[in-house]
Formats: sequence, C-alpha cells, structure tokens
Amino acid sequence: MTYHTKRHKLIGLASATALMGSLMLAGAYSQAASLSAEQRLNAQARQASAPAAPALPSDRHFWDALALEPQDAWSRLRASLQWQDGNHEPRVQQWIDHYRQSPHNIVEITERARPWLAWIVEQVEERGLPGEIALIPFVESSFDPTARSHRGAAGLWQFMPGTGDALGLRRVRGYDGRLDVVASTRAALDYIELQADQWYEGDLELSLAAYNAGAGTVNRARRNALAQGESGDYWSLSLPRETMNYVPKLKAIAAIINDPDKYQVALPEIEDAPAFAKIPVERPLALDEAARLSGVSRGELAELNPALTGGTANPSQAQVLLVPVDRADTLMARLDSPSTPATASRGSYVVRQGDSLSAIASRQGVSVAQIRQANGLNGDVIQPGQVLDLPGQSLASR
Repeated sequence: MTYHTKRHKLIGLASATALMGSLMLAGAYSQAASLSAEQRLNAQARQASAPAAPALPSDRHFWDALALEPQDAWSRLRASLQWQDGNHEPRVQQWIDHYRQSPHNIVEITERARPWLAWIVEQVEERGLPGEIALIPFVESSFDPTARSHRGAAGLWQFMPGTGDALGLRRVRGYDGRLDVVASTRAALDYIELQADQWYEGDLELSLAAYNAGAGTVNRARRNALAQGESGDYWSLSLPRETMNYVPKLKAIAAIINDPDKYQVALPEIEDAPAFAKIPVERPLALDEAARLSGVSRGELAELNPALTGGTANPSQAQVLLVPVDRADTLMARLDSPSTPATASRGSYVVRQGDSLSAIASRQGVSVAQIRQANGLNGDVIQPGQVLDLPGQSLASR
C-alpha cells in the first residue's frame, strides 16, 4: 500500500468516524426529547453524581487522536518497499551483518542522500517500481553524484560512457550527462524497466543483475541454469562475484532502513519533499550569475548541478538548472526581469548571431589559436548561444 493510498484510507476513516458520531448524537437528542419530565430530572441527577470524564485539551486536533505516523522521506520509502519477504536468503543476511558492523557508514551515506532521496523515491513510486530501486545509488555510488570508478563509470547511477551515450546522456565540453542527477535518474529507471521487459518477462531482479554485469553475461548464465534444470531466476544463476552480491546488498540496506531501530541505526531526518526545484535553461547561465540572482552560494549550486563541469548551464546541453526549492521563485523572477541581461561569466563569451571566431578573437585581444585550444575546437565553426572559454581574459564591454 502506498503512502497516498494510506492517507486516503485514513481520511475516509476520519470522515466515517465523524459521521457516526454525528448520527449517534442526533439519536441521543431524539431519545431525550421523548422522555417525561420526571425521567429527565432523574437522568440529570444520575449524571451529576457520576465522575466527570477527563477533558481533552481545547487545542487537541482530530488528526492527533489517530496517532498518524509522521511522514518523511524514510516512511514514504518504507511504504513502497516490496522485497522484504526474502531477507532470510543467506546472501542477504550476510550483507545485513556486514552493514551492521559499521552503522556510522550507513548514516554518512544516507546523509549524503539528503538532497536527492525524496525526489528519487517520488520517481520510483510514480512508476510503480519497488522502493528498493531508489536505494541503488547507495550501492552504486554511496549517493555521491560526482563519484567516478576506476573503470570509467560516473555519477549517482554509475553509467559507463558507452551506456550513457546510448541512453542519451551527452558528454561534451562543460557538461557530463551521467553526473546530471535528474537526467541520469530517469535514464537509469528507463534502462531497468526496458531490460526487464525485453529480456526477463518483467523480472526486475534479473534486470538489476544485467544493469551491473550486462545483459549478455546474465543471459548466458540464465541459459546455463535452465539447461541444468534450475529455475533461471536471479538466485539460481552463477554470475560474477560483484553481481552475485548486487541484489543482496540492495535488499540488505533496504531491510535496515525498513527497521532502523532493530539494527540500531539512527537515520538523518529528511523531509518528504524534493529539496530542489528545476529552473528551465533558456539561455547560457553561469553558476556565478545564478548564485548572484538567487542569493545562493555558488558552491551550493555546484553541488546541485555536478554535470556542469564548465560552470555554465547551456540550453544546448542542460535542460534545467537545479536550485534550492526556497530560492526558485526569486531566481525565476529575476531571470524574467527585462533588466537582467544575458551575460556570460568572467572569462567566457556567449556567441551571438553573426559572430565569427576571428571577430571574437580580435575584440577580446586573443588569437584564434588560443580560443581553439581553450575550447577544444578543430575548426572555426561556432553556434549562437555557445559559450567559449577565454582563459586569462576578462570580458570586454560589448
């Protein structure tokens, strides 16, 4: 049962309880009206001699009486967990024991999840996927969106370059889509669902194994298992060691989050609402400028937008800029203000219609070769809206 379903049922319960109380009260009035005067006097005397019922505080709210569990990101996640029946599997129990030995590591990683967890849980919930899927970044990257592996994987979901390219996560100068939390999360969930439907009749555990080891490896292991009379599910396959432990790790950390008191883990408080808002990128916007307009430090914006490796959001690369949710209206209002010009950051230049590389070089007091080298250009082709780095130069007045 999801969080929304639970709340709807509780609202229905509250309404029904209130209605029943009203009907009972109306019946009591009707019965009282039919009593004789003598009977009413006797009833009033008995009521006066009875001990008074304890009074509820005048500010006691009806919802308080229902003792609802406070809703935060963790309780919403728990409501969507679907794989908690298989925790008796030895491999899962082994990883539960492993994580229990270092509870401080769990706290550190879950604290790092603070900006992302509520939004990711929301995306997983909207697709009807098991809530455990939202914890894949715990296993993949320790919830570090800038994480890079020695094999070349990068980002919260640890996409390899080729896989990222195939899923539309662009890698260009100044932007790496694998580090874009919004884009890479959607790509990861698409990929998991696609593989489950294409290869495994909707079996998400097999799809997760393929996410880790590749579909070819999992498909060969599955054929071998079926040929030996095995069921062909994840738990019957002989896979690389990392893949054999992939789903057990995921289920283990989910089990601990599902009952932190049992495992003596104190999870950080995380609100059940995304910590960031998405601002459409309609023109080149440097983080320095966005920080000034929104009143947020550049460092905080950089942490929310790790994909902007060049420090500028360009509409040809990034579709949105993430900002703290409480500063989104301020930034949007100032971006929409006619007095806010489209400017590049210090040390860069936004290409305008009719610009040529030689003309820009002449105006900025640098050579064409220097601009090519600074921007990795092989020729002279540039596009309006493109941001060019001008190392060691300040923008001349334009």
